Amino acid sequence: MNEIFNLILALVAGFLLGAVFFGGLWWTVQKGLSSKRPAFWFFGSLLLRTSTAIAGFYFVSNGHWERLLICMFGFFIMRHIVVRLTRLPEEDPNQLIKEASSAT
Repeated sequence: MNEIFNLILALVAGFLLGAVFFGGLWWTVQKGLSSKRPAFWFFGSLLLRTSTAIAGFYFVSNGHWERLLICMFGFFIMRHIVVRLTRLPEEDPNQLIKEASSAT
């Protein structure tokens, strides 16, 4: 029972690490594109996000590969969630046809 609880905590930790990593990436892109020094934002964010994720994986796993695997699973599930939440509204696929026909 205790091991199942530890695996559930590892999954939740993976969700949190993924949210911080990929949410931070989205935030960095938003800030970096409008910054006068975008290289500073991108490189600093890369170092901070990567070191946070690696330290989190190390802390959560505590030498157990099962916890590490479950934590990484939660991390990548959160990647899909963050990508879906931050996606721009899709354009109408017929929009280019409409624009082309109105130009003639």
